Amino acid sequence: MDSANRQRSLTWALRAFGLLFILGVYPLTVLWPSGWAWHTGSSSEYLQMIIAIYATLGVFLLLASRQPDQHLGLISFTIWSSIVHGGVMAAQSLGNTHHIGHLYGDVPALFIAAAVLGWLCPRALMLRLSTDA
Repeated sequence: MDSANRQRSLTWALRAFGLLFILGVYPLTVLWPSGWAWHTGSSSEYLQMIIAIYATLGVFLLLASRQPDQHLGLISFTIWSSIVHGGVMAAQSLGNTHHIGHLYGDVPALFIAAAVLGWLCPRALMLRLSTDA
């Protein structure tokens, strides 16, 4: 994939993941709670918190889609936090069979998001902290 196609695909991926994080997390927890909701019930404080965090990330991904090269830190955070979050959830799912459905729901979804963004934006995978301007 050439640079222009990769950039265009990254823009669309950021938009798609942004919209999914804003509009998709809550419905998935309602429609498929065994794969998406760690605590059930509409009054679950945990569920409200996670929906708020992902909706906020989604808004920022939509903003980043306008100029992805100017938002490598956010893209890097999305990639690496998805890997870590998915890894922790996978370990917890394996450790508690009550949560095994997550291995077919939110766990692979986070790994897919990380893989797609990492493939489309390899610079975000190797983001270095630097004091250079």
